[in-house]
Amino acid sequence: MTRTASDRAATAPKKKSESARRAGTAKAGAKTAARAMPHPWGTQSIHRAVTMLREIAAFQKGIRLVDIASAMDLERPTAHRIVKGLVSQGMVMQDPTTKCYRLGHVVYELGLAASPYFNLREVCQPTIARMAERTADSAYLVVRSGFDSVCIDRIEGSYPIRARTLDVGMRRPLGIGAGSVALMLGLSDAEIERIIAVNGPRMPSFGLITGDKLRDVIAKSRAAGYAINEEDVLPGISAIGAPIVTRSGQPYAAISLAGISARFDEPRRDELSRMLLKEARALARKLDELSVSWE
Repeated sequence: MTRTASDRAATAPKKKSESARRAGTAKAGAKTAARAMPHPWGTQSIHRAVTMLREIAAFQKGIRLVDIASAMDLERPTAHRIVKGLVSQGMVMQDPTTKCYRLGHVVYELGLAASPYFNLREVCQPTIARMAERTADSAYLVVRSGFDSVCIDRIEGSYPIRARTLDVGMRRPLGIGAGSVALMLGLSDAEIERIIAVNGPRMPSFGLITGDKLRDVIAKSRAAGYAINEEDVLPGISAIGAPIVTRSGQPYAAISLAGISARFDEPRRDELSRMLLKEARALARKLDELSVSWE
């Protein structure tokens, strides 16, 4: 039976005290930053509805109304009105047993309608498959979506112990995972701080990384020329990632490799990174040639 490293990872108990006080301060600061941000694509109600859909999408097993309200810094009656409207349109559904909310069938239907125009996964899949076959590790393709990254493809390698840390369709805050970090490497420091301010309170739910740790990871990754994850999400799991930078200049997608940390020691990691960067550059050229839409 194939064992996954994530199955064996233990969850460390959370400590309260000074660290909890600092987390509370960071959360308050993030909410203040989020409130100060403009709504570039429409009115406040549209902004809130889209933000709520993204928040719900981050939790494939569902999320409670109280947690939605807390994450969005909304009063519970306001959050309830928005989610009720999304339910009425089929965008969101509520589990009758757990009372948690998940994405509804209309989101799936809209995705099917949009899929012919977004063939990024189809274009990149041969590369992802080749990486998994050559390395025996798990290969991933992720894209940026607002302040999150979304996994749109995963192909597992043949190594018996697999790093099954990210499922297709899973949404996580930017900075969680090597592919997600790769998407941030070309951003300005100001934009990185903005992302940390918004995502800081959510990070503990998705891994072991914090805002300060993410700053260190980005600095180390920039120096190396590719994203490095050394057990920053799960104990015993490491990964590397590279952005796919087309002529637009900003990475919209990234590829990554993940496995048990023993397989990502420095000599082998250097070898893997050269292959990863070569594949990322080849994909960028291919996407430019095919004129894939990045907006």
